[in-house]
Amino acid sequence: MNTASISTIIVVVLVALVAAAAVVWASVHRKRQSLRLHQRYGGEYDQTVLRLGSQSKADAELRKREVRVAKLKIKPLTTPEATRFDLAWSALQGRFVDNPSGAVTEADTLVREVMTARGYQMSDFESRAADISVDHPGVVDGYRAAQAIALKNSRGEADTEELRMAIVHYRALFSELLQVREAPVTEGPKAKLAVHS
Repeated sequence: MNTASISTIIVVVLVALVAAAAVVWASVHRKRQSLRLHQRYGGEYDQTVLRLGSQSKADAELRKREVRVAKLKIKPLTTPEATRFDLAWSALQGRFVDNPSGAVTEADTLVREVMTARGYQMSDFESRAADISVDHPGVVDGYRAAQAIALKNSRGEADTEELRMAIVHYRALFSELLQVREAPVTEGPKAKLAVHS
């Protein structure tokens, strides 16, 4: 064997090793990314896999959501905004007994208003739910359930127990959205966040 043949064999073996290492690295990276997304999104991850038919498509969709929401200017509410929304919620909840159907319609509207005040985009429902899932994955299933009941309600088909469940689901999301910017603490110029209740 001459030197050129040995050099060619060495180059081919090195290229094969680099290619194998790249494949292993890509596989490990995909698995880590999937695990991170599954841990972050929980049930929403599983639903996205079912809806799209594959884990890789679900991973890509959830990463797109994160990029889209990162471009939004999501901000906490001011204390007066949070107080106003909290009072509005208390009032609509008080009207539930006399008008459960109207209270569900109001709850849907109020949740949208809070989302708008926080900086979420108000496009179609699925886009809103997808955006909410990035920061609030634990309540997005409930939001979807509340929306389904609200649609059923708009057709006059929802019973009182379903309407009550819609209010419960809307309240869970509403509570998570009520983050407020507190007055700066004397320790420095950074504002702290708190949940207003």
